[in-house]
Amino acid sequence: MVIQPGELLAKINSPTDLKKLELNQMVQVCDELRQFIIDHVSVYGGHFAASLGVVELSVALHYVFNTPQDQLVWDVGHQAYGHKILTGRKDVFHTNRVYGGISGFPKRSESIFDTFGVGHSSTSISAALGMAVASNYKKDKTKQHIAVIGDGSMTAGMAFEALNHAGVADSNLLIILNDNCMAIDPNVGALKDYLIDITTSQTYNKLRDEVWKMLVRLKKLGINVKDFATQLENGVKGTLLKQSNLFESLNIRYFGPIDGHDINHMIQVLEDMKGIAGPKLLHCITLKGKGFAPAEKDQVKWHAPGKFDKITGEIKKKTFDKPQAPKYQDVFGLSIVELAEQDPTIMGITPAMPSGSSLNIMMKAMPDRAIDVGIAEQHAVTFSAGLATQGITAFCNIYSSFMQRAYDQVMHDVCLQKLPVIFCLDRAGLAGADGPTHHGAFDIAYMRCLPNMVISTPMNESELRNLMYTATLYKNGPFTIRYPRGEGVMPNWKTPFELIPVGKGRLIHKGNNIAILSIGHVGNFALDAINELQKEGVNPSLYDMRFAKPLDESLLHHIFTSYDKVVTIEDGCLNGGFGSAVLEFMSDNGYNLPVKRLGIPDRYIEHGEQAELYEECGYDTQAIIKIVQEFQFSTQKIKI
Repeated sequence: MVIQPGELLAKINSPTDLKKLELNQMVQVCDELRQFIIDHVSVYGGHFAASLGVVELSVALHYVFNTPQDQLVWDVGHQAYGHKILTGRKDVFHTNRVYGGISGFPKRSESIFDTFGVGHSSTSISAALGMAVASNYKKDKTKQHIAVIGDGSMTAGMAFEALNHAGVADSNLLIILNDNCMAIDPNVGALKDYLIDITTSQTYNKLRDEVWKMLVRLKKLGINVKDFATQLENGVKGTLLKQSNLFESLNIRYFGPIDGHDINHMIQVLEDMKGIAGPKLLHCITLKGKGFAPAEKDQVKWHAPGKFDKITGEIKKKTFDKPQAPKYQDVFGLSIVELAEQDPTIMGITPAMPSGSSLNIMMKAMPDRAIDVGIAEQHAVTFSAGLATQGITAFCNIYSSFMQRAYDQVMHDVCLQKLPVIFCLDRAGLAGADGPTHHGAFDIAYMRCLPNMVISTPMNESELRNLMYTATLYKNGPFTIRYPRGEGVMPNWKTPFELIPVGKGRLIHKGNNIAILSIGHVGNFALDAINELQKEGVNPSLYDMRFAKPLDESLLHHIFTSYDKVVTIEDGCLNGGFGSAVLEFMSDNGYNLPVKRLGIPDRYIEHGEQAELYEECGYDTQAIIKIVQEFQFSTQKIKI
């Protein structure tokens, strides 16, 4: 389906084209851009509300600044759809997040206008500051560097680290604080309350308005605004502006708050700010979902709703001929409540992903026992460690790719002290359309090398429940449970909790000379493959190993003395992963059997549907069938 842009947007294939339009046409450009996003996402899916909220900001930035010479860095990238459309990707925007199409996030290899690749939050200020310092070093005083960051992303420690550095770096840096009180879920913490105080403070806003009016008058009179701003800053040090504003206290000039949906005022303000030297911050108030009424009312639901009817607002759901299994996320959310009802020591912790991880179920049922700490993975881990020292059974639920941000805390604060924190790594393996920034490819490898760590992964929803129950009883150190995004395989999954012996696998299917060792949900691909292979007279065994650490050594001894060949399958990276652990065991114990490892190869995997990515990486059902068929008749000794 070809979606046509509006009259003005049709003429814009780059910011150069945008600048050819008159200022009084910008309102229409914004209206057309917003409608274009609504039209596309309703048909093709993708992130939604965040980009609607920054339409005016996107247009204003590209209208005022000389991009890509001026460096524009978007934080996270959920809100960068308007940016992509204005920078030459309008005609291919229908391929957004589609296998082989453009990325859902800014990506350096995709466009010169994407100055920094993003996907995880709170990186924009650090990246833009690095660019600004590099320009200073090169004696380039004209280049502008702009970081667009949401108030939700400001809760991360990295953003504060960057602000602290920016305040002492004499750099040409502009920070745009997009304040909509939302990340994916509503923002939490003291910073949110602080920004509300700034927004509503009559005294502060009176001073701000007077400053702005003065700057505008001086510019019209031909007075150097840059020099005046410097004098003004020196004059107000020690006054209300310096004393009451966090950013000013860090030597970052603060301007705002302003209406982020008033395009004409936005353009005027940004033009003025180009003449102000040094690090500065513009506080813009926006509405996530602006221009689409259902998204304005329910910003969590409309963060990434999938396909929907743009007229009625009805989100289109898949229809199935038979009962479907629930998502692993929902099984986690329901099971932790069930466990917490039995065990008063249980608490749940998430860094800003309550709805994505389904911890919001516990937050509603037990609000005093489920905690959203904001976008702060490092804090979430050490906070959980602190809870554990006091006898709390802490379920720390973090997306696998986000856990990488807290690796030192896992190593130093949890593993070293053998604290029984339960890490539930959501989105483990290939996560789908979010692409390489969100694939949970590396957690087995980066957790497996840590002493005292247990690593488990369920084959189905019932096993997830049982592993969660087992983890609550394990007190010898941290316990990791990794599980994929999306549906499991069991429509009737809610069985009584059962204890799983730590480090013990199980036989799923008894076959002949080939043993398939799987870990996690991908064992279901292997089981489907065996059902097909048996029709051709090929009958491998299947073992669900459950644990990547500790390995079930007694079971492995049995396998390596009972079979001629071994296949390992994992939804994780091959380098250092589960298959590597099996090879290490084989080598350490003097076995010499042919082994094939299936998993994510040593490269970053792009975006697409999970099924497409499983096929690309070579461990979907058909790939397993082919590998086993080839392996059945091969004579090779070993492949590593």
